[in-house]
Amino acid sequence: MEKHILGFPRIGAHRELKKALEAYWRGVSSTSELLSVSQDLKERHWRIQHEAGLSYVSTGDFSFYDHVLDTTAMLGAIPERFDVGGSSTPSDLSTYFRMARGDASRNIPPMEMTKWFNTNYHYIVPEITASQQFTLSSTTLIDDTRRAIACGYVPKPVLVGPITYLALAKGVDGYDCWQSLDAVIGVYKEIVTQLDPLCRWIQIDEPVLCADMSPVAREAFSQAYDVLNASVNSAGLLLTTYFDALDDNLDIAFASGCAGVHVDLTRGGANLDAYIEKLPSSMALSIGLIDGRNVWKTDYEKVLTKVNGSLDALPAERVLVGSSCSLLHSPVDLASETKLDEELKSWLAFAVQKCQEVSDVENLLSERSGTGRTEGVAILDRNTSAINSRRLSRRVHNPLVQERVSAIDEKMFCRQQPYEVRKDTQAWLDLPQYPTTTIGSFPQTSEIRAKRSAFKKGILTEENYEGFIKKEIQRVVKEQEALGLDILVHGEPERNDMVEYFGQQMDGFCFTSSGWVQSYGSRCVKPPIIYGDISRPNPMTVKWITYAASLTHKHMKGMLTGPVTILCWSFVRDDMERADVCRQLALAIRDEVKDLEDAKVKILQIDEAAFSEGMPIKQKDREKYLAWAVDCFRLSTSCVDDSTQIHSHMCYSEFNDIIGSIAAMDADVISIEASRSKMELLDAFKSFDYPNEIGPGIYDIHSPRVPTKEEMVQLLEDATAYIPKERLWVNPDCGLKTRDWPECIASLRNMVAAAHEMRKCG
Repeated sequence: MEKHILGFPRIGAHRELKKALEAYWRGVSSTSELLSVSQDLKERHWRIQHEAGLSYVSTGDFSFYDHVLDTTAMLGAIPERFDVGGSSTPSDLSTYFRMARGDASRNIPPMEMTKWFNTNYHYIVPEITASQQFTLSSTTLIDDTRRAIACGYVPKPVLVGPITYLALAKGVDGYDCWQSLDAVIGVYKEIVTQLDPLCRWIQIDEPVLCADMSPVAREAFSQAYDVLNASVNSAGLLLTTYFDALDDNLDIAFASGCAGVHVDLTRGGANLDAYIEKLPSSMALSIGLIDGRNVWKTDYEKVLTKVNGSLDALPAERVLVGSSCSLLHSPVDLASETKLDEELKSWLAFAVQKCQEVSDVENLLSERSGTGRTEGVAILDRNTSAINSRRLSRRVHNPLVQERVSAIDEKMFCRQQPYEVRKDTQAWLDLPQYPTTTIGSFPQTSEIRAKRSAFKKGILTEENYEGFIKKEIQRVVKEQEALGLDILVHGEPERNDMVEYFGQQMDGFCFTSSGWVQSYGSRCVKPPIIYGDISRPNPMTVKWITYAASLTHKHMKGMLTGPVTILCWSFVRDDMERADVCRQLALAIRDEVKDLEDAKVKILQIDEAAFSEGMPIKQKDREKYLAWAVDCFRLSTSCVDDSTQIHSHMCYSEFNDIIGSIAAMDADVISIEASRSKMELLDAFKSFDYPNEIGPGIYDIHSPRVPTKEEMVQLLEDATAYIPKERLWVNPDCGLKTRDWPECIASLRNMVAAAHEMRKCG
């Protein structure tokens, strides 16, 4: 059997890409230096795949910012505002990065960004106009494929499929993106024709096949693949699906005419026998058996049981063994974790190890069929030992936590009174119309990071570190008072990450030193690993938030990360239901909420930035998820008095399908990302009478540009078409930790001025 992965992480084991990008953006390194780093990373990652014994190395999985943006560049689809001087080309890095990050010097906003299906990876949303011309404008994929051949590897080029691309695109001024289908297919035809003589397989990713496809997308799919399959001779198209089962779209996938199809067997409950039964005799089947989205060592015996002779119906040459999806969503290399507890480490596998797991599983499957080598017994014994170590470990299970979850009753999910009554009890806040606040964090400067690192290494004493943090909080409070913000925050200088910080203070979590995963561009996160039952031994935030409150006469907002977001932004144990893990998290956050209220912190924001991210990608599976996700938020927040105001924050969410669930969360105030979409995300509120208060973000913090007061006034005026002004708050899209102080001050000053302008207008 052949063996492969669908893609490898881009960032490098030591975040080499992040460092190179940020040096380039600061102007301290050249284009050639950035290109050199990228080439080194590509070749290193090809070597890892080759040395693991994989049949192919993936080309085209590397990106300087985002693979969907790369596809936009390949298609030549530059939005007009980025075509500076009329001579810009997508392959030009300055144009490419302008599309992703905007252009502060010319006051050009970036393209929209949102979540890649139900992951924490963000892609740049394509913008298509009626006049858009498409032409093959980047040959990077072809060049990389030739380079891999020159290095002695067998390449498998990777493309985002045309149907997924158009399904994720945004039509400008009401344009129907599907009208561009023929032009887009024309470019795809050209690139697969050029790739055809270079490789055995061309991987075309169509994860939209695992989602709910519109009728027009289904019709377009057949049209597109009729053209593309006719464009290759020596190579075969490997139609790649992932993140769920094919279900209702199995028929069009298997009728695509492609030489092979990849299915994800780790999610969605897909049945391999059902796939094999309907598989055309001319088609190869790639089976995703190694989970590309979690960090647990694969249970080989469990995988073998899942396959359980099903592959006997197929000759080995028609089978590929692979990862479930790209390993983009996994940390790079477990070998970098030199300080991790050895028992915990023995339970894990990162991208490098998952490449080896693909080879191991293929070996075991081949050996069972009598066609493989004789290494299987030793491989299986080592794996079984690690799996049993985790299953039987006492550190995983806490009976007290399990008993507390069992004791949850219905009253614990409800505030004392509905919002209409609560808002009167919160009148003591005495807030003006269009009250201003921020989402929570302020810049995490290099000095803050250096002091935290020194404290962690024992170089800086606890007393000196805490003294430094107090000075940072003093600065944040002083700056907010000077800006005239109505509700202040303490700025979170003591927090390394909005999830990791809390996980480090709870039982049931462990942490890596190099387990970085790309979120977008150069932004990387280091998700905690939930390996056992969760509890909160001591207060986590009370000390710093009450200190900040003591520095001002203004209202101070306490900041917590919600249970659903902690769940979604962690690598979660796979030996129990996610809903049950989330309930444990909700009880831990509930304890913190109550401690803050008892400490006289009467405005509390429990962020659920990942609320929509956690949803299954199929509509049929969402009701169950939304029910327990809403319950977990309410379980964490409903212990407070009615006079305490509960906020929540969500970012990069499409609200139309879940607005009822957001209302059911019953937060007094929600804040959401809205500036990049120019308030279009608020369309959900046209037909749904949202009862509580809302702060649609009017300052895009993911771009370095400073928005003008006039822009923000316009966004607020647009928002009043959806939300009554009496219930509108004024805030940025998200936290400010990734920004610099000068741009924060300038942007927030304009934001406060915009709120004052709106107040003048009544």
